[in-house]
Amino acid sequence: MTINSLRSLSQQVLTVFVLLFCGLVATKTYAESLSALHVNGLEDGSRLGQHFHVWHDESGSADLADAIAAFRLHKFSPLKSKGSTGLQAGAFWSVFYLHNDSDKPITLNLEYVDHQLIYLSAYQRNTSAPSFLEIADLALSNPFSERLVSHQRFVVPVELGAGETYQFYFRFGSDEKGFVFPDLRLWQPDKMHYVQSIELGSIAFLVGGLALMAIISLVTGVATNDKTYYAYFVYAGTKLATWPTILGFSHMFFVREDFHWSYMSLTGAMSIMTGVIFARIFLQTKVNTPRLDYVLKFMILNAGLLALAALTRETVFSVVLITIALLLYPVLAIASLIRWYQGSKESAVYTLGWTVLIIGLFSQALRDLGLVEHTFVTYYWPVVASYSEMMVIMVAMGIHLFRLRRLKEQAELRYRSQLERAKQELEILVSERTHALEVAKSEAEKEARTDPLTGINNRRSFMAKSEAMFDSCRNRSHPMSMLMFDIDHFKKINDNHGHAVGDQALKLFATTIESEIRDGDVLGRLGGEEFGLALYSDKDTAIHTAERLRSAVERIYLNTGVVQVRFTTSIGVALMEAEESIEQLMSHADQALYKAKESGRNKAVVSAA
Repeated sequence: MTINSLRSLSQQVLTVFVLLFCGLVATKTYAESLSALHVNGLEDGSRLGQHFHVWHDESGSADLADAIAAFRLHKFSPLKSKGSTGLQAGAFWSVFYLHNDSDKPITLNLEYVDHQLIYLSAYQRNTSAPSFLEIADLALSNPFSERLVSHQRFVVPVELGAGETYQFYFRFGSDEKGFVFPDLRLWQPDKMHYVQSIELGSIAFLVGGLALMAIISLVTGVATNDKTYYAYFVYAGTKLATWPTILGFSHMFFVREDFHWSYMSLTGAMSIMTGVIFARIFLQTKVNTPRLDYVLKFMILNAGLLALAALTRETVFSVVLITIALLLYPVLAIASLIRWYQGSKESAVYTLGWTVLIIGLFSQALRDLGLVEHTFVTYYWPVVASYSEMMVIMVAMGIHLFRLRRLKEQAELRYRSQLERAKQELEILVSERTHALEVAKSEAEKEARTDPLTGINNRRSFMAKSEAMFDSCRNRSHPMSMLMFDIDHFKKINDNHGHAVGDQALKLFATTIESEIRDGDVLGRLGGEEFGLALYSDKDTAIHTAERLRSAVERIYLNTGVVQVRFTTSIGVALMEAEESIEQLMSHADQALYKAKESGRNKAVVSAA
């Protein structure tokens, strides 16, 4: 070998060493730009937040070595959206560091934040160690018993040495295309299990509610033979399968082996299909909104194709069809609004329920697209919205049943009436005439003794009843009292707010007093804003009653829409002693009322006579 050859070889070796050194320095500088998240073993669901970078492996075939190479080439970067990568093909790699601040080893559970994930792989190394260890290789299709932690979402347990820093690579993958949320929650294991138990209890409550609504609808359908209730029963049944499957609980408790993501699409397709079928029957769109009914038929067809795509496990086709279904969902709200406009009261309630569901699904779409943050609220809002929709629709069904029952009763009544008139027309006419005369007589008698505005005794009736009470008490030596009322400054109410408000004040006053007295007491309107009350009572009871009634009136008010109108009452109290007639007792009470008004109003004064 010549000297020139040796010199050329040495220069090449030197160049390689320089490049390697520069690469190591650059990699170290880039790695230091990603700060470690400090943990202490007491974490209660805190997120990685900005402590991770992601890299999109578009082919979905990259392994750990490829990810490390991509990291060294600065291909990892912070997530630009609010949590989701959007609908993307391939897989996403996440890199982050955890530093144990405590003086002892700790165990943490790293929980993937969402249920829409097919594969998850995880690798860990102490930053002082040269190589990574695979700590998780999870897949939705694997038996649930192979989960590292029994949880409806993917969870990876990690151990961190005291005061040590660890680097992690996580691979998040979907079949062909899917939504990925490359973030993790950090949990102290016991705290995670506690929160999980709350989730399980809440889902059990929702499932139980759906089951109860389904059973009630089935029983009602059997009792009424109305196909609307059968359709709702099937719809609620599909919801029972849909949400537990989508959220991972079906895999956790029922289909523990050979679970596949297509089950989520299949149950969702059946829920959409049965929901639209129920809507067509409930809203009677074929007759009342025939043009929109064609759109609903297309939605049913689209849901059927979605179910077929799920069965054949066509990912892209499923995504397209589910997107079309979600975009067409508002048509159901439009149809119910039209039916409401046409006079269907139950459709108004149905509109509310379907609007709640649409808002929930819309929030889910915004979350999946990365426009809204992935939080506990946005995660469960579609589920709660779906449950609320079912409850509101159940109310609408109740209104529907009540309307049908009323129509049936009216039809039966008409039938019986017609049959009776055909058989005994003369007797019915006589009976109707007699009844009309009795009603007219009853109404005339009532009008003769009742004040038409307040509904209590008029002056004539009050005088007759109180005189009978007076005679009875005098003959039997029982105590009797007379209370005279006057609404304070009643003229100002009429002048300031109008006579309509004044009439309302009189009604409210009479209603308030009537609700506070005994059945045997006699209340009457004597004229204008003056009222009288005759009662069986001694002096102390009468004074106590007067003060209690005065206080009750002081608390009431009228809401005119602009201001609250309050008013008070002055009361004169007289105890039957040596009076020879009810008129004298009323006169004494009236004199005491005059003193109450002269001495400041809103008080009760006892007659000195």
